[in-house]
Amino acid sequence: MAPLSGRYLSFDEREEISILFARGAGVREIARRLGRSPSTISRELRRNAATRGGYHEYRATTAQWHADRRARRPKVAKLAADDTLRQYVQDRLAGLITYPDGMAVTGPDVRWIGRRHGPRKDRRWATSWSPEQIAHRLPLDFPDDETMRVSHEAIYQALYVQGRGALRRELTACLRTGRALRVPRARTQGRGKKFVTPEIMISQRPAEAADRAVPGHWEGDLIIGLDSSAIGTLVERTTRFTMLLHLPRMAEHGREARVKNGPALAGHGAEAVRDAIAATITTLPEQLRRSLTWDQGAEMAQHTQLRIDTGLQIYFCDPHSPWQRGSNENTNGLLRQSFPKGPDLSRHSPGDLAAVAAALNGRPRKSLGWKTPAEALDEFLAAQAA
Repeated sequence: MAPLSGRYLSFDEREEISILFARGAGVREIARRLGRSPSTISRELRRNAATRGGYHEYRATTAQWHADRRARRPKVAKLAADDTLRQYVQDRLAGLITYPDGMAVTGPDVRWIGRRHGPRKDRRWATSWSPEQIAHRLPLDFPDDETMRVSHEAIYQALYVQGRGALRRELTACLRTGRALRVPRARTQGRGKKFVTPEIMISQRPAEAADRAVPGHWEGDLIIGLDSSAIGTLVERTTRFTMLLHLPRMAEHGREARVKNGPALAGHGAEAVRDAIAATITTLPEQLRRSLTWDQGAEMAQHTQLRIDTGLQIYFCDPHSPWQRGSNENTNGLLRQSFPKGPDLSRHSPGDLAAVAAALNGRPRKSLGWKTPAEALDEFLAAQAA
């Protein structure tokens, strides 16, 4: 047998634990003597002690036997060996939804196809408890039965890992994501964020932008309509002045198939957004071009060139943190009165967008003491010229 790594307790260490424990040493004292974590010693005394005689005694030989027994591989999965536990898990994952009188609700007829259905497709109707919910509910439903225990990771492995498939593979359709294959967390965290580096995160934005003391700091985003049409929005943080970006579709949109890594035919790819921001923001005086804060959307992948072209410092919000662009999010909500999600936004001309922006900039705002954004911006420019 290969020698144990330092991660596991050796037989010599277990002998030392046995001697110290018999002398009445506490867990922390034993841990300090052995150079181990107190939790390691506590777990060792709890799991590997001899209890056959009714007394809690720790013997090195018995403890080593328990440890060797647990280390044997391969093991039979707990859900494969326990029919009652497996049935409990399956019922919570894929149990039928019922009416108040107990009659089953059939729901959509969805056939298992070995992969996840699309986002706009019908999903199987089931109780759909998550593995974590099941694992934490077991001690409540079976407080006195220690055999009715399973971790949420064991449930996931029973669903996804070949050879440990105590649960039917099609039950993955009852999980919230519906994925037929498990996606490593590291892969999802790193997706689509290659162009964002720590020095351009919102935490590095100057304090004058955060407290809205000086105009010239902008927030930006896209509002999306039918068939991936889009309009860009820029909102100045201090005055709430709004500018809209016209993002027309490319001529090939709808006529040619989209090419992977090819141009964004819908009109809001990185180059199109860069050019639209540059063309719009450079119409402003230099003192109104200090910074721009955006979310981590792929449309800002050309932010370096945008900074060179305009002199704007670009900053990115943290992932899934829209509140860090609060002015922009609020303005997008107002713009949805004119540009709801259902229609095709590409039908609107630059003149249409300019008219809507002018109307919005002419609405009095409570945050500005009931001045309009246009008036607040004019006051700043007049003060700069004086």
